[in-house]
Amino acid sequence: MSTILLVEDEELNRTLVKAVLARAKIESVRDARVLDATSIAAARDQLGSTSIDLILLDMNLPDGNGLTLARELAAGKVPAGGAKPVVVAVTASVLPQDRAAALEAGCDGFLDKPYAAAELIAVVAEHLSR
Repeated sequence: MSTILLVEDEELNRTLVKAVLARAKIESVRDARVLDATSIAAARDQLGSTSIDLILLDMNLPDGNGLTLARELAAGKVPAGGAKPVVVAVTASVLPQDRAAALEAGCDGFLDKPYAAAELIAVVAEHLSR
């Protein structure tokens, strides 16, 4: 079973993502364990104690930009309970330079907000299959 870390400070967004993933028709997505963190600091704590396969990383968090965490992971500075997780940036910032900055920071994918449930499931399924 895969473990997904949802780094999102908005409670409604966390609830919706968890509901969409739990109802996915793709078994690997539906059966994944979903943990959450509401800040970069909370995400670091989760990464230090749990093996995470995929991070859905919001960019605007109360304690900074999600790209900070992506850069730390890419540089091996955040202790991960296993191998480096796949990181997907999730943001309403959809300018080409924002996408480029996310990929440069070490993100493996990019999901624009707002997104359809099918898009979220497809992105998660694609990256969990790696």
